[in-house]
Amino acid sequence: MLHQICVTQFSKVLGNLSNFLTQANEFASAKKIDVTVLLNSRLAPDQFNLIKQVQVATDTAKLCAARLTGNLDSAPKHEDTETTLEELQARIQGVVDYLASFNEADFVNAESVEVTHARWGDKHMTGRDFAIEYAMPNFYFHVTTAYEILRHNGVELGKLNYLGALTLR
Repeated sequence: MLHQICVTQFSKVLGNLSNFLTQANEFASAKKIDVTVLLNSRLAPDQFNLIKQVQVATDTAKLCAARLTGNLDSAPKHEDTETTLEELQARIQGVVDYLASFNEADFVNAESVEVTHARWGDKHMTGRDFAIEYAMPNFYFHVTTAYEILRHNGVELGKLNYLGALTLR
């Protein structure tokens, strides 16, 4: 299950996020808007802008897989210096490529590993709880906020853009 969350689903949604950015670029071009206006937009004064939303979403995805598989040191390092759509797209693709390097066997003990975080002091979570209670909600929060920033600014995104392809049978 954790492989499907951390690799399959996070990769799919990061692809959707990449598509949001492509549509934002097309929107900015059509409306003759400097795309940096969209990249620096935020929903509230105390909330991250679009660039930071993408950075945190990608960090959450890569670090979830890394922590659950004991590969924290091998996770891609990002300096959070992206300022363009192209740089954000490259970051998303790099994280998707990193996630693709994992297989189900890498997650065999993931549910029971102890995950620590500087914010939690001397406390920890099991891998299962970390993925379900922390990583998934955090990831979706930032992807949703990126989606809403673009919607708020007029980019025509809908529910199907957010959901992406569904496994219909």
